Amino acid sequence: MLVKTYGSAIYGVNAMPVTVEVSIESGADMLIVGLPDNAVKESEQRIASAIAQQGYRFPQRKIVVNMAPADIKKEGAAYDLTLAIGILAANGDISSERLEQYVIMGELSLDGSLRPIKGALPIAIEARRRHVKGFILPAENAREAAIVNNLDVHGANNLKEVADFLNGTGDIPATVMDTRAEFARSLDQYEYDFADVKGQEVIKRALEIAAAGGHNVILIGPPGSGKTMLAKRMPSILPPLSLEESLETTQIHSVAGRMQRNDALIAVRPFRAPHHTISDVALVGGGANPQPGEISLAHNGVLFLDELPEFKRSVLEVLRQPMEERRVTISRAKMTMDYPAAFMLVAAMNPCPCGYYNHPTRECTCAPGAVNRYLSKISGPLLDRIDLHIEVTPLSHEALAEKKFGESSAVIRQRVIAARKIQEERYKGYKGIHCNAQMNQQLFRQWCDIDAECQELMKNAMNRLGLSARAYDRILKVARTIADLAGDEQITVAHLSEAINYRSLDRDTWGK
Repeated sequence: MLVKTYGSAIYGVNAMPVTVEVSIESGADMLIVGLPDNAVKESEQRIASAIAQQGYRFPQRKIVVNMAPADIKKEGAAYDLTLAIGILAANGDISSERLEQYVIMGELSLDGSLRPIKGALPIAIEARRRHVKGFILPAENAREAAIVNNLDVHGANNLKEVADFLNGTGDIPATVMDTRAEFARSLDQYEYDFADVKGQEVIKRALEIAAAGGHNVILIGPPGSGKTMLAKRMPSILPPLSLEESLETTQIHSVAGRMQRNDALIAVRPFRAPHHTISDVALVGGGANPQPGEISLAHNGVLFLDELPEFKRSVLEVLRQPMEERRVTISRAKMTMDYPAAFMLVAAMNPCPCGYYNHPTRECTCAPGAVNRYLSKISGPLLDRIDLHIEVTPLSHEALAEKKFGESSAVIRQRVIAARKIQEERYKGYKGIHCNAQMNQQLFRQWCDIDAECQELMKNAMNRLGLSARAYDRILKVARTIADLAGDEQITVAHLSEAINYRSLDRDTWGK
């Protein structure tokens, strides 16, 4: 008897339909064709044990399984349930009448219970696109998949529940989620708040500007000055995720298998902080079985690189193109896939190997030229893509003992949101441009035009401070953001002066 069951294969951050054809004939052995990987080939042992443990008899005949389309590689154990249901249906233990109405995915344990899978959300999105009635999957993934409307999502605990459901002798209640309510419930649940930060008003002001314009930022300061503490609070002042951004972010984390048990939506901006020993593949994505990297997991959020000069140069260089294009393309011999990578880079570093260059009270013990050699570990083209360079100085005892706390993240965020609304309105006719950091040259000429007084200031800054030519555009973009925070239509000398102060590493005097 020949039956068909339906599943999905993950391709990038999307899913594509897979039809599993099962035929039971006279003979012996089980053969799986259609480009399965080792995990799929090994499923025979799991399926046979699960079927027996759930009270059914595994067919002692020849079983031929075809997974179509045959030119797409089928990876992972998520096809266990799809294959098991197909085998039971072909053997006459399950009615095949309702199989075409459902996408069925799940990993089987030896006792027949179901284990969670990766990519439940993109599979559910694909199932709805195909207008199937429902999606049967492990109960732990049900809330995640139920975010998709107009699709019946049935979360099962074991193989027998699914068999009884398809036979009409049992029921698996559909999981129902109010997507907007779930999104609203999880919104703004941040662990860290700027209210806990004492002093550092200049640094907080710079981070507010970075958040308002979507600018990349690097913090330079001695050990213990608060760089990491400040960076961890960055997501709390960024504008809240929209529902569309939340779904997009959740989809990436779902494919990567990073969703926690019974999670539904990622409603807060991601904060990813990989260790400096990370490989370029782990950062950008890829591998033998391509997976999203850290830059994609930070999509719509913050990528924090602590101790920036300690990262391998090859790792840092792969950031350059994704920072410009806000996506990364992974190419293989038989496939090319795109992963979103619209992240905000926040980096931190010591000013020199000993950590105390420019320290207010401690002397730097580095040899002559060591500061410049340390900075040269970061390439000019990468540094060029970082708009704000901020020096972080340690707080005095008096400042630390101060009982007064600063502004909360909620207060700062309101100003950031107001500035972002101005930018959204300004760039609403331009696809993919939402904030000042993303301006192209046409928009730059239009919105960063400055008067003669500002031109004179820029000329003096370039000459007297030894600023590089590449700093010119970055300074004007930051000044545009400062003007938006102030609600001003034109960039003024005050806005420009503040922006110039945020280019420390461009100065010829740095490290001398």
